[in-house]
Amino acid sequence: MASTADFRNGMVLKIDGQLFQITYFQHVKPGKGGAFVRTKLKNVLTGAVTDRTWNAGERIDEVRLERRSVQYSYSDGQLYHFMDQETYDDIPINSELIGDDQLKYLKEEMECHGLVHDDKVIMIELPHFVELEVVETEPGVRGDTAQGATKAAKLETGAVIQVPLFVQQGDVLKVDRREDKYLTRV
Repeated sequence: MASTADFRNGMVLKIDGQLFQITYFQHVKPGKGGAFVRTKLKNVLTGAVTDRTWNAGERIDEVRLERRSVQYSYSDGQLYHFMDQETYDDIPINSELIGDDQLKYLKEEMECHGLVHDDKVIMIELPHFVELEVVETEPGVRGDTAQGATKAAKLETGAVIQVPLFVQQGDVLKVDRREDKYLTRV
């Protein structure tokens, strides 16, 4: 058992027999009354998001998920298929369970983590840093810039990020997918 003081983003809770992942939380200490915690919870199986308020110090059931290495194979339009690296089983996952913020960086044969509960992969996490090729960007023009000028670049997965002016089409970039941020050329 854990308490609301242990909350962190990504933590999985069991509430009324269903699994929920914390996507946002905020401890609130009003001037009058007791402290409480506001949370946004995402249902792990359906992808539905709900808000819930907890009293400070309230006890909760935390679920420990095992991480397993999986590889993205292909998409059939509705489901994304991953291969378990240990058992070579096909794991179909709904796009809502992966999330649009991760889907824009997903490419074939990418190594990911499958989060396992009761011997079933229920969620997919992409690596925090991905290496992708620039397929479209404007040529960088030097001139009326102070420092740190950027331009838009479209990556091979369709994601668009801001990059420095020296980045060219065909360059492979290391990107922090959590912040949609250029890190370096590879």
